[in-house]
Amino acid sequence: MGPGTDIPRVSVLMAVYNNAAYLPAAIDAILAQSFTDFEFLIVDDGSTDGSGAIIDGYAARDARIRAIHQENRGFIASLNRMLGEARGDLIGRMDGDDRCTPGRIERQIAFLDAHPDYGVVGTQTCYFDNAGREWPMARPYPLDDAAFRVALTTPYTPLMNHASVLMRTDLLRAIGGYRPQFRYCEDLDLWLRLSEVTKLANLPDALTYYRQHAGQVSDRNLAVQTAWAAMAWISHEQRKAGQRDTLGAVDPLPGLDGLGAVEVITGRPGDSQRVRASVIERIEYPTSALAGPGFRVLIDYVRAGGRLPKGWKMVTRLALAGFWRQASRLATALLRD
Repeated sequence: MGPGTDIPRVSVLMAVYNNAAYLPAAIDAILAQSFTDFEFLIVDDGSTDGSGAIIDGYAARDARIRAIHQENRGFIASLNRMLGEARGDLIGRMDGDDRCTPGRIERQIAFLDAHPDYGVVGTQTCYFDNAGREWPMARPYPLDDAAFRVALTTPYTPLMNHASVLMRTDLLRAIGGYRPQFRYCEDLDLWLRLSEVTKLANLPDALTYYRQHAGQVSDRNLAVQTAWAAMAWISHEQRKAGQRDTLGAVDPLPGLDGLGAVEVITGRPGDSQRVRASVIERIEYPTSALAGPGFRVLIDYVRAGGRLPKGWKMVTRLALAGFWRQASRLATALLRD
């Protein structure tokens, strides 16, 4: 703790839901940090796999851990609860299935102390799987604020690993924490809002390890994640233009079957088609994604007059993959266009 006080410098936040298989390694990675002046808040968000007992066992052995148990409320609600209870002037993040190097937090604090105009610093990330294989990112995260803002203007450019960041608590609270309606893309929405009030950077070295395994949220919900990410961008544009953040006042956000409501909410013609186009770009490959939940978005886009240069190629791919019903519906929509 800080000199003459029991208030820690850093509050590390970890939200856990059924991570028992990976949780000990993730907790051990934080407890092994070379920087020790931290509290470690861990929410067991209604786990049913024994994660709660693992957390309690660690809390009994290390007083820095504060175990919080609750009925399942979701990832964002868990993060906001911990943010409300955090005592440190810096917020660190960690996921219950990842790892990080022992010097991670120490190096991030050194950066923020040397750069008071920066409010957020992440790290580069190395991917790994359950077989122990590791591989680097295809593209590194931007190193400084100037590079970060260039990356913001380039679609699908990686910005930050949410589980790697260290942030100034006062800034995170000042912007209202995490917004629950931006589920699956809460990190992008957060970076966009923080970029309006502070500078963001990533350290050049891979100090965090992101576990790749089947069934991750981004894999299961790619279409809706992309739609809501596009809405986060629209919200950002409205704020930057000094306009009311209309989508930020809506909870829940329009789903895949109701994207026509987007431009009604924003009052900006074309926003609905813009969101649909973003979804189509992301689900085009593989064919199983094209035929999945986002297929309705594709049909609505064409019916609303959207141009689809690859439309007949999509029909062919769907048919060859055995998605006959979707191929027929898309062909009909293209012929009527």
